[in-house]
Amino acid sequence: MGAALLTYRWIVFLLAAGYVVRLILFSDYNSGVGPFRYLTFWALILSFFCASRMIAIMENRSERRWGGAVAATSVINAMVVILYWRLYFDDPTSVTANGIRAAWHLDLYLHGLGPALQVIDALFLHRSFRTIRYGLIWLLGIVGGYVLWAELIVQRLHDRPSGEVTSGLPYPFLNDLDLGDRIVFYASNLGAALLLFFVFTGLALVIRRLLGRGQAARVTHHDSSGREA
Repeated sequence: MGAALLTYRWIVFLLAAGYVVRLILFSDYNSGVGPFRYLTFWALILSFFCASRMIAIMENRSERRWGGAVAATSVINAMVVILYWRLYFDDPTSVTANGIRAAWHLDLYLHGLGPALQVIDALFLHRSFRTIRYGLIWLLGIVGGYVLWAELIVQRLHDRPSGEVTSGLPYPFLNDLDLGDRIVFYASNLGAALLLFFVFTGLALVIRRLLGRGQAARVTHHDSSGREA
């Protein structure tokens, strides 16, 4: 199990590292910050970081468990998937450049496979949703940091996309909203992220109990078999 888990985590790490390098090297930086504009890329960076920490833990190079970071990162990744596909199917131009999607493998990884791998590790392997406080601190910090980054830095460095109200915000639809409406949008999605965090926490608790019962049953069966022998 240990070798298989380490192999899994190396695969997760190398996939995340490869796409981080690809996006950093081959994105458009014309008068701006390139892929760092997008929440999807933030989620990818976080997944890369968490994957590196999981390997470090298994190789005894880290004494920290990083449970809060892994839990928050899984929620952010799940929110990226939900937001992207909801907005895309409603209006492709709201999350893409002129409705043109990225390369199929990049799109599949960023908005499907990558987040799924992160959630699987958080729920089933690392079992991250144990200390609610640290997970919430990480989640609030990430969401708050990204909103401030988008509003105070990204918007000022970019002229496009442009909308009916403003310009430069990462996603086209945001530029059609005034500040009050954007605050409502951010707050509603933060609420959704918090709800998802507690859903994952409850699901993790159920998984731990089921796995605990399974382990107890195997131990009981083993002891019983030993006595009978």
